[in-house]
Amino acid sequence: MNQSVFEAGTGRASLDAVLDYAWSAGVFTATEAMHAASLTRSTAIEAIDTLIAAGVLHELPNARDAGEYRAGRPARRFSLRPDAGTVAALDAGDTHLTAAVANLSGETLLRRQIPLSPTQSVEERRETVIAHLRHTLAEAGVERDDVLALCVGVAAPVTLQGQSPPHPEGFWERTNPGLIEALRDEADVVEVKNDAQLAAAAEGSEGEAIGSRDYVALLAGERLGAGVVVDGHLLHGAHGGVGEMFAFDFIRDVDSAFGLGPSLERLAREVMTRAAGEGSSAEGLAAMDPATVRGRDVLELAATGDLLAREVTDAVGHILARIVGVLGNMFDPEKVIVCGAIADGIQPVLDAAQTTLATQIHLPAPTLLRSSLGGDVVIRGALARARDRARSDALPRRVARAGRGL
Repeated sequence: MNQSVFEAGTGRASLDAVLDYAWSAGVFTATEAMHAASLTRSTAIEAIDTLIAAGVLHELPNARDAGEYRAGRPARRFSLRPDAGTVAALDAGDTHLTAAVANLSGETLLRRQIPLSPTQSVEERRETVIAHLRHTLAEAGVERDDVLALCVGVAAPVTLQGQSPPHPEGFWERTNPGLIEALRDEADVVEVKNDAQLAAAAEGSEGEAIGSRDYVALLAGERLGAGVVVDGHLLHGAHGGVGEMFAFDFIRDVDSAFGLGPSLERLAREVMTRAAGEGSSAEGLAAMDPATVRGRDVLELAATGDLLAREVTDAVGHILARIVGVLGNMFDPEKVIVCGAIADGIQPVLDAAQTTLATQIHLPAPTLLRSSLGGDVVIRGALARARDRARSDALPRRVARAGRGL
């Protein structure tokens, strides 16, 4: 195969069309690829053979040999090679670092998480991220040359170039310590994204937003963050700040960008102190130590009908309604999905929010949902994004390089 097949416009278009089809088709024949990609038979077969030579597709036993065909000429059968490369992802939070490796079929090969110290310097954080990624790849038995794409999620606004603006207290610089440059040689394609934007990617690919073109993924654990999708496009802004929630420091009845977990704990302590002063019976939430109560405790008790816990979840529901109302008035989403580990038990808060949401917005109120993806929503979004970039950028480059050597 000569170089022109990879560099001519029609050749690249044909390869892309067949690769697009093969990416999710499973086992297929040349006829199926031809029809799906709107190509002539000879062009489809040429593209398939090129992708086989580049190690992206492999040919399976024909239908007769597989016992699925009885008469006539057996059709050649093909599929994407899951070992044609791997993708990697990182979720670099303030207190944890998660790494995951997956094959091109989307199967996670390994996931490793370590704690992080919020007191790390920028240099220490950068070194920790690099070391954790390399250890995870080594444990998974993956060589650097196998990694097509790497996507990193950070708790900071991120530009399309992977950089974060300065933060008054240095938080964004520590969370994203120049990772786009530090990791540039760790994969063919490297991308750094805001964590809430990756939550939105996960919800769109495998969560509550499948098929939706207008939605907000609201990361609502320790701090608020939003991944905003409008008309099918994930919004960023000039500095990557779309979805940053520090504006809620100035919104009445919300007053901060802290997440639903801290709000549950703060209001629980207030309610518990009041109940103790009134001499209420010490059971349920009232029997707990205010100094150690956690948001999850409140949610679990609210689900059982504990009156004090329900008082707290109702109050937090009103806060959430205010937040969703602002997002609804600004972005007009079809859905707002509450994401993160806290989503598992958040339904009492959502129920309370729904009762007042219509009064917070002049447009039709968005549907308020809880994510089913749990605390892995960011790493799953990063893997989904890395797989997308492997398909759109890294694999075509490798096919082109392979073609020049044939």
